[in-house]
Amino acid sequence: MAALESFRTARWLRSLNLVLQAVLFLSFFGGLNYLARNHAWGRFDLTSQRKYSLSAETLSYIKNLDRNVHISVAFAEDNDSPEIHGLLDEYAYATEARSVGRITKEYFDVYQNRRRAEELGIEQPDLIVLVCGDKRRALPVNELYRIKDKQRVAFQGEQALTAAILEVSSPTRQKIYFVVGHGELQPGDTDKTRGLSVLRDELRARNFEVDTLDLSVAGRVPADASLVVTVGPSVQSSYTRPEQEMLRQYLGARAGRLIALLPPGKSVDRFGLGDLLFDWGVLVDDDIVVDVGLENLTEDGDLYLWAYASHPITEALRGNKYPLRLGPTRTVRVDPGRSTATGLTVTPIAATSPAAWGETNYRRPPYALDASDIRPLRGMPPEERLSVIVASERVSVRDNLPFSVPGGRLVVFGTGDLLSNQRIVNNGNLPVFLGAVNWAVDRDPQLNIAPRPIERFVLAISAAEFTRLRYVLLLGLPGGTLLLGLLVYWTRRV
Repeated sequence: MAALESFRTARWLRSLNLVLQAVLFLSFFGGLNYLARNHAWGRFDLTSQRKYSLSAETLSYIKNLDRNVHISVAFAEDNDSPEIHGLLDEYAYATEARSVGRITKEYFDVYQNRRRAEELGIEQPDLIVLVCGDKRRALPVNELYRIKDKQRVAFQGEQALTAAILEVSSPTRQKIYFVVGHGELQPGDTDKTRGLSVLRDELRARNFEVDTLDLSVAGRVPADASLVVTVGPSVQSSYTRPEQEMLRQYLGARAGRLIALLPPGKSVDRFGLGDLLFDWGVLVDDDIVVDVGLENLTEDGDLYLWAYASHPITEALRGNKYPLRLGPTRTVRVDPGRSTATGLTVTPIAATSPAAWGETNYRRPPYALDASDIRPLRGMPPEERLSVIVASERVSVRDNLPFSVPGGRLVVFGTGDLLSNQRIVNNGNLPVFLGAVNWAVDRDPQLNIAPRPIERFVLAISAAEFTRLRYVLLLGLPGGTLLLGLLVYWTRRV
């Protein structure tokens, strides 16, 4: 028998043929991957919600970036947010061919990589930090999701991240002025009950510039003011008429933005702000909120609020079901006699329980409801409740234009220490103020990009079905493979 026709040679040829087929197979797919990686003609997203594609609006924004942005994601080991990973990959891919205007990313465990966490000033996981030059923005992971009943129901990460990228890459920062000179709480004070240093750090982390403003010295609200805030002016000090006129001109003629936190213990007229608030349809009562419902009070006598209007200011509170924890609080209501001819819209934001009332004789405890106290007005929102936070906005149509021109915005809180260092740590206090800030300065994190629903797949089987499935996997599949092998063996023997 010739060597080429021997059984040994045939086996070697068959083996060589199989090896060559395997090499050809691997070379083919390796070449395809090389071409796809280095010479891609297009990428196709076949998912139903296009969750791996950036919107045309986002692409137009990042196409014009002229500064590099680095995104650091601090996760814990057990975190599972695949939407964020996929989205950041798309940002990086869309800009990877550019030398300027690139978006880069990194992920790290905040507990295992403490050195990197300290460099970025991160102490807790589930935080996204965007850095562009000397500007940074911290973005909690939960802000990338729409939350309902403490469950993630939609992913709005593209809206939030695109807005954050635009903020940190912008050469200027929005500036917030805190008014001083009337006994207000100040951002540079670290005192537990009178300081706002924690709030100051939170605002700076969100790319705001924070400064103080003494109206009696400055003589006007600065031109670079994006927002003016007055927190807890003292009951012993008042705004002068010139100072009130400065704020009126700022809100009216300059379409400015003002947030006022006014503690009880003094009428708003004695604060020197009565005419200003009257112009904006806000009625601030000289009372103190009393609630007899034990479930609405803390052991320290603080007030819990759970009722919120549907408004951009309260979105985080409603989604996460966070309560507001307030100290001494007065009622702040929509003025029923306000004029709506100037495009004024006044909205109650947060309200008490139906068991509460506004005690006008608060200087003489014990408190009891009587005819002189403040009760909800029929037909006025919120129904059967007293509001303690009110937002007012003026939008008008000018010169018969087919669109509205936004005017000033005002938010009034009926408490003065909501933002103090000891209170701001409560679940709802910081989110409601940040919501008010974002609404006031038109910082809309959602742009014009629709959120994407989160797909959940649930396998529902009974205990008996689970037991049968376990036996099929443990015994059925190996047993079927064994029978197939015996059948092949028997066929070859025959």
